[in-house]
Parts: sequence; C-alpha cells; structure tokens
Amino acid sequence: MKTPYVTLEEVKKIAETYPTPFYLYDEKGIRENARRVYDAFRWNKGFKEYFAVKATPNPTILKILKEEGCGTDCSSITELEMSEACGFSGHDIMFSSNDTPDAEYVFANKLGGIINLDDFSNIAELEQILEKFPETMSLRYNPGGYFKIANTIMDNPQDAKYGMTTAQLIEGYRILKEKGVKRFGMHAFLASNTVTNEYYPTLAKDLFALAVKIKEETGVSLDFINLSGGVGIPYKPDQKANDIYEIAEGVHRVYDEILVPAGLGEVKIFAEMGRFMLGPYGALVTKVIHFKDTYKQYAGVDACAVNLMRPAMYGAYHHITVLGKENAPQDHVYDVTGSLCENNDKFAIDRELPVLEKGDYLFIHDAGAHGFSMGYNYNGKLWCAELLLREDGSVKLIRRAQTDRDYFATLDIDDTMKKYL
Repeated sequence: MKTPYVTLEEVKKIAETYPTPFYLYDEKGIRENARRVYDAFRWNKGFKEYFAVKATPNPTILKILKEEGCGTDCSSITELEMSEACGFSGHDIMFSSNDTPDAEYVFANKLGGIINLDDFSNIAELEQILEKFPETMSLRYNPGGYFKIANTIMDNPQDAKYGMTTAQLIEGYRILKEKGVKRFGMHAFLASNTVTNEYYPTLAKDLFALAVKIKEETGVSLDFINLSGGVGIPYKPDQKANDIYEIAEGVHRVYDEILVPAGLGEVKIFAEMGRFMLGPYGALVTKVIHFKDTYKQYAGVDACAVNLMRPAMYGAYHHITVLGKENAPQDHVYDVTGSLCENNDKFAIDRELPVLEKGDYLFIHDAGAHGFSMGYNYNGKLWCAELLLREDGSVKLIRRAQTDRDYFATLDIDDTMKKYL
C-alpha cells in the first residue's frame, strides 16, 4: 500500500485555511530524492539534473531544486521567464522546444541557456535568427524504428514528432563545427514513464555508440549527452519502484564500456527528469461531497478533471487513500467522480475503497508531476491552490486558488461582467 505523508488531523487543520481541493507537496521528500539522484550519479563529475519545468511549474518548487543543484529544462518562453526569475541562468537552463517562435530562441540565447535543436532545418533558421551560433549547441536525436527494453517495453520513435535522423544529426554537427560552435551536446527521449531500471542504461548504450560514430565521422567530441526524462514512478501499489542507484550504475557500466575506450571519458551526463523528481511528492487532496447509486455506486468529490486530468485523459491510475481509514477494509466499490459535464471525469473506476462518508478526505497519490500543470477551466471550474508541506511540518501557500475574477480578467469586458471584477 501507499502511505500518505500527511494525516487526517493535519489535513483537517490545513483545510480550515485552504479549502479543498488543493495540491500538497512534500518538501522533505523532494529534497531527499534530489540528493539520491546526485549521489547515484556522483561517478560522473559533470552530471546535472535539468528539472522539466512543464511537470511542476511553480517557483517555490524550482527554488528548492535549485538549492539541491538542479537546473531547468524549458520548452517555452514562459518557462524560461520563470527560470530566470528563480535565479537560473547560463548553462543551468536547457531549452528544448519544437515548432519554436523566433523570439523564444532569442530569449533563451539572451539568458545564456543551452539551445537544443529539434529539427535539422532549425540549424539554418537559428543562424538567421541569432546571426551567430552560441559556442555551445545541442541536437535532438530520433533513431526511428522501435525501441525495446528487456522485452517489456516497446516504444515507437519513428512516430514521434521529435528529433533528427542519424544522417541529419551527423550532418548537423559538421555544419555547427564549421560555423564555429565549440562545445556540442546530444539529447534523446525515446520512452515515457518507464518503470524499469534498464531504460537509461539501454538508451545510454545507443547514444554512447552514436557519440563514438559522430567523433569518427565529424571530429566532434561531445561535451555532454542528455538522457532526457522517461524514468517513471510506480503509480500502482504493486509496482516496484525504480532504483536510481541501479539505473546510474547501469549507465556507468556502458559509459566505461563504450565512451572511455574511445577517448570520450570526460563526457558529462545530463538528465531531465520531471515525474521521477516530483511525482510521488505531490498529492491532490479532495473531499467527498455527494453519493449517487444507480447502475453503479458513485462517490462525488469537490475536485474534478480540471485539477488532475490524467485519469480522464488516458485512463491513468492514481492510488487513493481515504485519510483516517487507512486500515479499514476495502470492501466497497466506487467510481470516484468530479462534477464536469464529461463522463470521463473520474479519478477511479470500480475502485475498492473503505466505505465512504460525506466529508471524507481523499489523498490522491503521485500527482506531483503533470498534475496541476495540466489544469484547465472547462465548465468554468477554477484552478485550486498549491501548498508546500515544509520540512518543519508547517504549510506554505505557494500558489493561491484561482478566483472568478481571475477567470474573467482576460475577457473583453464592457459592462457585462464588471460586477465580478
């Protein structure tokens, strides 16, 4: 079973000030996990985790990760601006984008961030936009075909819109070298939310072999290889969690096997984990407010898919703990639903839970990444608050709940909505 990092009594006290639903992040868990990641990769002197801002775009979270040595992985000008405001600059920022507006390249370059180009045509475009290439550039790789891991996971890179072919990548490095670029990186993301210790080592082996080929054919020795994200978390209680130490040691083995003999033993290893860094350390807390008994038994809560859309979007599983009933028999079956005018607005379907009562608080686990950040306003529903459970046990508001005034503020309003502003 999964164990919440907060008790019913603590949630009741929090809810006196911040009504449900709300997100609650665990500072202690975030910091301890970041330290494990850096400890696991300590064998690589240049290792750096560039946290994927899109997973949890909150300045307080970013500042915590900055204190733990992380950089940021950005994909838009807004994420770049948030990173700059939080004190990130220079090579602490990785800018990986696609179909990118010119102004975003200009701003990323102004901040001194590493620009990671997604498409071969971006090379000529960037030269025109910036007039001169930065001294450090990165290219994104897509090998095409199928990507297998231990006969358990298969992904299909050839259907992904991201990255360059092998031939395009090699030609890209030739061009950049001729244009005066001095330091080079390679980036690849081939699978999502893998719950296996073999993903990074398998990916790294392919990328390391390609790095040797690049050196042989172009004379370019890569400065860094970015394994991107894809290291997942066990959303279901019976899944075994990834072991970051075993993952890092697997990367270490293929590093020594492939890169070191080729004279590439100084290559830095980068990562861009979002889900692994934050997923287990954020939860959506919501309250049961309604029951309906027709062909099924429904438990309605005060959160809905606008707060956490993953279950509605693609049937993702999120474990639910009924606070205060952790040890009660799970002998009732419910669909746990929100109030949207969409039938897929369900946090759980046919879920075995303890008998529920109005006022019960539900702790929806593993919502710390790709949770709040994917929110929206359908049915006029408003975004909820984000709270930080500090290491000392206190709670800090790190994003207030959206209000109707916020919702109406961007409208072209004459006298129609003025009473609400």
